[in-house]
Amino acid sequence: MSTLTATVEAPSSGPARPAYRVTGRRVLSSEWAKLWSLRSTWITLSLGLIFLVAFGLIAASRYKSGIGSGHLDRDFADATAVSLSLFGTNFAQLALGVLGVLVTAGEYSTGMIRSTLAAVPRRLPVLWSKAAVFGLVTLVVGTLGAFVAFLFGSGIVSGTPAAMGLTDAGVLRSLLGAALYLALVGVIGTALGALLRSVAGGISVLVAALMLIPGLVSLLPSSWQDDISPYLPSNAGESMFALTHDTTTLSPTAGLLVFLAWTALALAGAAYRLVRSDV
Repeated sequence: MSTLTATVEAPSSGPARPAYRVTGRRVLSSEWAKLWSLRSTWITLSLGLIFLVAFGLIAASRYKSGIGSGHLDRDFADATAVSLSLFGTNFAQLALGVLGVLVTAGEYSTGMIRSTLAAVPRRLPVLWSKAAVFGLVTLVVGTLGAFVAFLFGSGIVSGTPAAMGLTDAGVLRSLLGAALYLALVGVIGTALGALLRSVAGGISVLVAALMLIPGLVSLLPSSWQDDISPYLPSNAGESMFALTHDTTTLSPTAGLLVFLAWTALALAGAAYRLVRSDV
C-alpha cells in the first residue's frame, strides 16, 4: 500500500511593507499638513496680517493729518513711526490667538483628536508639534506684517517728528519683538485649546487674559497696579516691542522672560491634561 503525499506551497506574497515609526519629523509634517488643509487657517492668518498692516497705516495717516492741521490727538503726542506702525498689534493678536485655539480645540470638537492620538500614542509630541508649527507660521506672518507696516508707515510720517528709519536705535528690536510676541500669543492659543478642549472656552480665556484683566487691574489702588500690571501677559508682551520704557514698565528682556513664563505655564497645563485625562 503506497501513500501519496501532496505538498501544498503557500502562495507567494509581495514584498513586505516597511515598518513605519512615529518620529518627531513625521508628527511635525502631519500637523503642518493639517494646518494648511483648513480654510480657517488661510482666512484668519490673512485677517491677522491685514489688521497689523491696515491699522498701522491708518494710525500713521491720522498722525500725519493731525500734524498738518495742527490738531494732533493727545494720544499721538509722543508717537513714533514704530509705535504708529505697530498700532494694529492688539487687533492682530486676537486673530492669531483665536486661530491658535482652533488648531487644537477644533480637533476635540470634531472628534478628529481620537485619530491623531491613536497615530501618536505618546500624546505629548502632538502638542509640541502643533505649538511649534503654529508658532513658526505666526512668527513669519508677524514679521512680514510688522516690517510692511513700518516701511509704508515711516514713508507716510516722513518729515514729521515721528519719522524714523530701520537703522535708528531700537527699531529692529521693536519690530522683531512684535513678531515674536504675536508668535507666542499663537502658542498660548494652542495651549489653551488643548487645556480647555473647547473653542468657546479657549477664546474666552484668551480674550480675558489679554484684554479684560488689564482693565480690571486698572481699577485697583495705584500701589497695587504698579506691582501687578507690568507682569500681566499683555503688558509684559507690550514691553517686548515698546521703543521706550519707564519705571512702570518692564525692560524688553524682562518682558520677554515674563511672557515666556506665561507661555510655558499654559503649555504645562495643556501637557498635564493631555497626559492625565482621556479624550
